[in-house]
Amino acid sequence: MSEYPITDSDQEEAPIEPMLLPLNGWHRDQGGRMVEFAGYMMPVQYDVAGGGIMAEHLWTRENAGLFDVSHMGQLLVTGEEDAQTDIEPALEAALPIDLSTLKLGAVRYSLLLDENGGILDDLMVSRWPGGFYIVVNGATKWDDIGTLREYLPDDVTLNHLDDRALLALQGPKAFAALERVAEGEYPLSALTFMKGGRFTLGGVDAWISRSGYTGEDGFEISIPGEAAATVADLLLAQPEVKPIGLGARDSLRLEAGLPLYGHDMDPERGPVEAGLAFGVNKRRRLEGGFPGAERVQRDFAEGTAQKRIGLKLDGRQAAREGAKVFHGEQEVGVVTSGGFSPSLQHPIAMAYVDAAVAADGTALSIEIRGKKLDAIVAAMPFVPNRYHR
Repeated sequence: MSEYPITDSDQEEAPIEPMLLPLNGWHRDQGGRMVEFAGYMMPVQYDVAGGGIMAEHLWTRENAGLFDVSHMGQLLVTGEEDAQTDIEPALEAALPIDLSTLKLGAVRYSLLLDENGGILDDLMVSRWPGGFYIVVNGATKWDDIGTLREYLPDDVTLNHLDDRALLALQGPKAFAALERVAEGEYPLSALTFMKGGRFTLGGVDAWISRSGYTGEDGFEISIPGEAAATVADLLLAQPEVKPIGLGARDSLRLEAGLPLYGHDMDPERGPVEAGLAFGVNKRRRLEGGFPGAERVQRDFAEGTAQKRIGLKLDGRQAAREGAKVFHGEQEVGVVTSGGFSPSLQHPIAMAYVDAAVAADGTALSIEIRGKKLDAIVAAMPFVPNRYHR
């Protein structure tokens, strides 16, 4: 089982000395094996579930896993007092999102694009009272902040909430565990997939959204960094919950067919090619008015030369990023993510291939160490999502 990918581009953005998250000591106390990722020291696995990353993966699929994702960038976009409507056109000029249909507390997936329509990052946007809360990827957050500040007018304020921690509680028993300790004006059950609200956990104020990166039902929990250990202990005291590292988070997201920035999406790929067309709302596809709109609209109208696909392989040898993909003797693409699926007990991968061979069921092969292994194009997610809608 591979560890969570760490690339050269991640390291280029990292400080000389890795930064420590609020839960750094907590992870070490729990037996976390720490690695450097996106400029931070983070736990790749714990072994508390027995059997390493694979056991942590399966525990999350069957119970509830607690992940520390505090390296992610938490941003707050606000405007002049009592002038939230002024924020909407400003943010829509920066992102291909339709904010007019985003209700208070709702969460929506979107993308940050460059002027050529290439993907700079994917992100989540929530409407908060008086503004918008945005979560961006940890490895790209400093560039994202700079890009957004460049796109947004001076009378719109972008605050980096660097004093907050972010936890993810994921798995079919996440609701039962969190419900015991969450208090609010309405019950936790009021939150369905991609909805959020304010609660308290052990007296700590928290923003909780029903979302995540594993394909399972679950929650993301934003809390003050100084209270992170208190909340983590509270959640870990629930019998369904164990701490889970970045290794299992990567294998879970791969089974869920979710792309990882810097691997399955980058500035060379656009939303349509990457299979992320849903990140560009229908009204924005028609109207444009966001960075890279011309390229994105052309891709919607004409299609793209390549597409992101899923691949299933026989046996146990996994295909890794960079492996070439063939249709017969013709090279048609490249693997961008791959690994052995603990849930399915066979290797899976994501790749970009020529559109002509991207249909489900197409027989392809992947070159691994000079040998070609049979693969078949498969629909994603590989493991059915279990979001609570």
